[in-house]
Amino acid sequence: MNRRHFCTALPAIGLAPGLATLLGIGGTLAGCSGEPASGPVQVKWDRDVDPRCGMIISDKRFAAQIRDPEGKAWKFDDIGCAMFWLAQRSFNEETANTEFWVADYRTGGWIDARQAHYLPGKKSPMGYHFAATATAATDGETVSYQEMKQRILARGK
Repeated sequence: MNRRHFCTALPAIGLAPGLATLLGIGGTLAGCSGEPASGPVQVKWDRDVDPRCGMIISDKRFAAQIRDPEGKAWKFDDIGCAMFWLAQRSFNEETANTEFWVADYRTGGWIDARQAHYLPGKKSPMGYHFAATATAATDGETVSYQEMKQRILARGK
């Protein structure tokens, strides 16, 4: 089934859930929204809103994304908002099918949040003061994901 036919079948699927199985088109519906089924999604800078703090996502150096186990992507303006939002879910970053990215402070590209190194003391949108980078600083300036997470959650907010 091509994309055009798949998207036109969506209203029927909503009315008859068993029809999706019959047509062999179950699973995520990200294909019709233009979003990939995995990996980071496009952020609409200065339009997308952080689900935790309600702020508009505008600073490309501090953005974060979490894809929940059901495949929905959530966008954040600050790693701290993502950490607290995740702490309030029934899943975490180790749960199967959960993906977590942060913007690289230096390049703007997306990197796996769990593999990133974090620069403390950077002025971030919500004041959690961490910026992610793909490479560790040689002077010991960066901290690990676990250290960053511990500091943010201990601080509260």
